[in-house]
Amino acid sequence: MKANNNFKKGSRMAWSPYKQPIKNLILSLLILMGILATVQAQDTLYTKPSWWFGAAAGANFNFYRGSTQELNLDVTVPTAFHNGSGVGLYIAPLLEFHRPDKILGFMLQVGYDSRRGKFDQVTIPCNCPADLSTGLSYISIEPSLRLAPFKSNFYLYGGPRLAFSSGKSFTYKVGLNPDIPDQLAEPDVKGDFSKVYKSMITMQIGAGFDIPLSSQDKARQSVLSPFVSFQPYFNQDPRSIETWNLTTVRVGVALKFGRGHKIAAAVVAPAAVVVVAVAEPEVKFSIYSPTNIPVERRVRETFPIRNYVFFDLGSTEIPDRYVLITKDQVKAFREDRLETFTPKHLSGRSDRQMTVYYNVLNIVGDRMGRNPSAVVRLAGASMEGIPDGLAMAESVKRYLVSVFGIDASRINTEGRIKPSIPSEQPGGTKELVLLREGDHRVSIWSESPAMMQEYQTGPDAPLKPVEIVGVQEAPLDSYVTFNAEGAKDAFSSWSLEVRDENGSLQKFGPYTQEKVSVPGKSILGSRPSGDFKVTMVGKTKSGKTIKTEARVHMVLWTPPTNEEAMRFSIIFEFNESKAIGVYDNYLTNIVTPKIPQNGTVIIHGHTDVIGDEANNMVLSLARANEVKGIIESALSKAGRSDVKFEVYGFGEDQSLAPFANGTPEERFYNRTVIIDIIPPK
Repeated sequence: MKANNNFKKGSRMAWSPYKQPIKNLILSLLILMGILATVQAQDTLYTKPSWWFGAAAGANFNFYRGSTQELNLDVTVPTAFHNGSGVGLYIAPLLEFHRPDKILGFMLQVGYDSRRGKFDQVTIPCNCPADLSTGLSYISIEPSLRLAPFKSNFYLYGGPRLAFSSGKSFTYKVGLNPDIPDQLAEPDVKGDFSKVYKSMITMQIGAGFDIPLSSQDKARQSVLSPFVSFQPYFNQDPRSIETWNLTTVRVGVALKFGRGHKIAAAVVAPAAVVVVAVAEPEVKFSIYSPTNIPVERRVRETFPIRNYVFFDLGSTEIPDRYVLITKDQVKAFREDRLETFTPKHLSGRSDRQMTVYYNVLNIVGDRMGRNPSAVVRLAGASMEGIPDGLAMAESVKRYLVSVFGIDASRINTEGRIKPSIPSEQPGGTKELVLLREGDHRVSIWSESPAMMQEYQTGPDAPLKPVEIVGVQEAPLDSYVTFNAEGAKDAFSSWSLEVRDENGSLQKFGPYTQEKVSVPGKSILGSRPSGDFKVTMVGKTKSGKTIKTEARVHMVLWTPPTNEEAMRFSIIFEFNESKAIGVYDNYLTNIVTPKIPQNGTVIIHGHTDVIGDEANNMVLSLARANEVKGIIESALSKAGRSDVKFEVYGFGEDQSLAPFANGTPEERFYNRTVIIDIIPPK
């Protein structure tokens, strides 16, 4: 076709029509990412779904390269068009499969895929501007392999793209020659490109991030997933002639829906339960009393040694609550005999365990002395600045060198503002003093197996644990549990009145949570058994008193003298409920093989007092169930189904917490799951 020289010169436009849509899309993505902190929840009553269904929508940013001149058999323009760009719509239903906390998964999208655009303007021989635009589009089938490298919400994906042509229209416009007035504009030429491939196979790679829109206390869950993908020009030549090819960057959002499975509830021994319903307000009161209530049990505990030394705010000297010995005492120091090396100040709870921890510097010095090739790194973190953190690390180094005689070249020090895994998070506003106390510390790191816990490496791995043997008073399976279902909504507080057959009265409480556990020994004392009338006294939020009575029989007995339980502990980071990979190995290869045939495993999760009480209760149960899942998986692989589990989440309940919460080290140790392995009776 010949083009006339009768329309005026137009402007060259590539990106200008699309600036505002691009800005709106980017702003929307930023807003969606910003809601992440408010929509995530820690309730894990349901698993994350494995199958997801939904839809994806986005913008294709198309870039044309090469040239085209013969549009079809009837239209050949006088000047070839080179390069161009445009924005097209992408919309598709989707299907995804990826198991929670697994790396690999699968994705499939099938939808409308617009590759529309406009070539750069050219000037034809008549000195007229000419424009060429196209509504090129496809139906695309895009199967992809999904890869979550950190087992997190971030994922990568890639795979082939099978495209079937669904639109190949073009519009050719010739403008007016600016040098010739009073011209008549030529009509636009519209048609379809010829020799367009009916199908093509290309490729794509991309990345996305799943933002939960619903908490895991719901069976039906949804996520919003911003994504970006890149589809290079390889094999993306739309036509079988000329050199025109396509490169596309896609930016969009997917909305996905799935259904989780309910997490198994704690398994408990059968017992008589009395349930009494209260009409106004509606509260169900029940009591669980174990058939047998042991008084005490010997326990062989493998106690983890946190690799942190916490410093007082404003000080770079080792606090006096840590056990600091003299050179003359070094020869007498042994990890398995720490009773003679006790700290000056103890909280009064779990003295034996905290005595082990407060000897952390002596344990490090002793291990370095017995392992001459071991090298350690000390990283001091202080909000006062890097020099302050370095001074803290140097304090620890001076102690190890001067008291244990360690060669200074075997101890490397550094200063930093925050530890590698800080408790205080950007934007946090609550309980900052407690969080900053926990971040004001020296981390001890070594790559020597003689120093660190099995299967653990890195600057935040615990030191090798210490085994201690003692008497466990009032073990968890001896606790009497009182349930006041609905009390949290109905009552401002409630308490217990426990009266025996002789009229002797004991009072417990007040409580605000719905489940309370009291050691059986606290109720029975030295009595072998007893019948009790228990009255729940609830105070409604309007000031009314509600009373409910139930009766329970309790039995006290002493286990056989040869019964010895084993205890292990897993320490979690602040506000985390997922066991890190090295703990997976530790639980699988160290803890699980020690469970005897027909044994019982009691797992109880705890938190510190930082944060909301209700969230901490959910978090502690999530931690306990995480540990149970790893152990169950290891048992299943070994072909075992003989083990009975009891799982509890006690939150920040200070009457049940392993430690007090007065110091940062106690709070760190309370972020734990304790595993008691009980032999069969």
